[in-house]
Amino acid sequence: MNKKKIVYIDMDGVLVNLGDEITRWFESHPHLKEKFKDCPDHITGLFRFPKPFEGALDAVKKLEESGKYELFIATSSPWGNPEALTDKRYWLEYWFGETFHKKMITTHRKDLLVGDYLIDDRTKNGAGDFPGEHLQFGINWETGKEGPFPNWDSVLDYLL
Repeated sequence: MNKKKIVYIDMDGVLVNLGDEITRWFESHPHLKEKFKDCPDHITGLFRFPKPFEGALDAVKKLEESGKYELFIATSSPWGNPEALTDKRYWLEYWFGETFHKKMITTHRKDLLVGDYLIDDRTKNGAGDFPGEHLQFGINWETGKEGPFPNWDSVLDYLL
């Protein structure tokens, strides 16, 4: 019997298109731009309704259906926005149903996770020191550079 490999998937910047949501929010609330320009992740409700990244829903479904992986969410939540964690859970339930039921880990220390793969857009919060293989996804907002896995198709090509 083959043991499934463990895959942790970050939310913001990987599953969730938070950048577009922040842009939309500032366009709708220009009078609050100055207040939140340095900490947009502190905006109440920001994490509840963003759209998923293109290909994210299908990619997770394909990974799940492959039978090769045990999938978990590994996300951090802004300390200055305690409601964000609840909003993230609701977001997961809305877009993925039961796929991640009781499989959501919130941590600012992804280097402490034990598993085979971490799909994350950044190296912050321990992602860069994850003991398995870090699949750096999309555009790293810390550096502005594209990672080795620019989209979900590249992730699927590698893992499937």
